[in-house]
Amino acid sequence: MDVKQRINAFVQLGNFLSAFATNEWPGYESKISKTDFAQFNELINKAKIYNGWFTEGNVRKAITQWGNLLNSTKIENWLNKYPFPDNEPLKTIAVIMAGNIPLVGFHDLLSVLIAGHRALIKLSADDDKLIPYIVNYLTENIEPEFKNRITFASGKLEKFDAVIATGSDNSARYFNYYFSKYPHIIRKNRTSLALITADESPEDLQLLGSDIFDYFGLGCRNVSKILLPAGYDLNNIFRAIYPFHEIIHHKKYGNNYDYNKAIYLLNRESFTENGFLIMKPDDGLHSPLAVVFYEFYENMAQANRIIEKHLPQIQCIVGKQYVPFGKSQQPELWDYADNIDTINFLLNLN
Repeated sequence: MDVKQRINAFVQLGNFLSAFATNEWPGYESKISKTDFAQFNELINKAKIYNGWFTEGNVRKAITQWGNLLNSTKIENWLNKYPFPDNEPLKTIAVIMAGNIPLVGFHDLLSVLIAGHRALIKLSADDDKLIPYIVNYLTENIEPEFKNRITFASGKLEKFDAVIATGSDNSARYFNYYFSKYPHIIRKNRTSLALITADESPEDLQLLGSDIFDYFGLGCRNVSKILLPAGYDLNNIFRAIYPFHEIIHHKKYGNNYDYNKAIYLLNRESFTENGFLIMKPDDGLHSPLAVVFYEFYENMAQANRIIEKHLPQIQCIVGKQYVPFGKSQQPELWDYADNIDTINFLLNLN
């Protein structure tokens, strides 16, 4: 199976995923059977039963985002710079996936297969339904040759040549020890930051709400810290993000909001809130769920020093000169987690 065949398979998969923006079957012209559509649609609707954070809206958002990414133009633009070998390397890559947001581990699976390897997948218990279904559709309906290249591991990982693992800082220490003798990519906790200059429009600030609230703020690309010019009025942000206020009605998010607010009140810590988001002055980067830290800067030199201090823990920066507002959770195929080029790693395994 050459790289063109592999690309074509994922383009077809993208067409399948794009059909699930709504509950409505797109018709026979989509080349998706009513049965296949109904089965996956039911799984989307039931995802919250297995993981309360996986609301139907968030699952559809993740699935259709992948549908938009998996088209021939984007895939070819992604892969054009890499020298693919004539013969497939077919090494076995252990992929340990996170489960904080829907399909967060899919990019690693895609990268392993596109590079011509086999994937030995260790799913997160928080996201162990969607990816197996997508893999089954890929191998049964699109490209049967992938069937012998994808294995789901239920116990100890064995017989692999390299590792890609994503987890917390604590699990990363374990991964680094356990997999030290293998070529590996080990990802740790990261989060994202927004830089406000006071030149933003209300529309920009409303889009910032997406960077904060998409997937309830659980992703490493969600903004958890905002840098503000000295004297900036927080009400500018609170007014702009009001359209997101219904997030507080989600039980798990609301519980986190209430808990963190209670802790800050008990500790007599300074914070400002609007009923669905807490903004707390703090020089840290990783804020708790339903909280965004903020820090004032006097000039851009100081802002850059703050960014530089946190850079090893920043996944992306949102702002006028950085990732556009509202786009933090819409990465391109070449926007690698932790800025580690996964395809380059996979193509250069010894």
